[in-house]
Amino acid sequence: MQCQTVLPGTECTFWAKSGCTFEGNSCQVIVEDCEGCSRIVEGTIGKVCSAYPDPAKKWEAGLCNFATHKKVDIKTVEAKINPLKASKKAAAKKK
Repeated sequence: MQCQTVLPGTECTFWAKSGCTFEGNSCQVIVEDCEGCSRIVEGTIGKVCSAYPDPAKKWEAGLCNFATHKKVDIKTVEAKINPLKASKKAAAKKK
C-alpha cells in the first residue's frame, strides 16, 4: 500500500487500511550513522530511510544491514595443517 504520511505516494510495507502500523504511526528520521547511504529520501518530517522506518534500532546492534555506504570486512581463517599428515601426503605423492 502507499504511504500517506511521511512519504506520500511511496510503496510502504507498514501501511494498512487503518494507517501506519509501525510504532508511533510514523517513520523516524535518520541517525548520524546513516549519512551517506543511498536509501535516504527526503520526507515530510526530514530525511528518512526508504528501507526501514526506525534507523536508530538498526544501528543499535552495530552495522545496519541496509547500509549501502559501509562495507563489512570478512576475515578468512587459514586452516591449520597438521605437519604429520602433510608429510605423509607428500611422501605418498612421491611413490
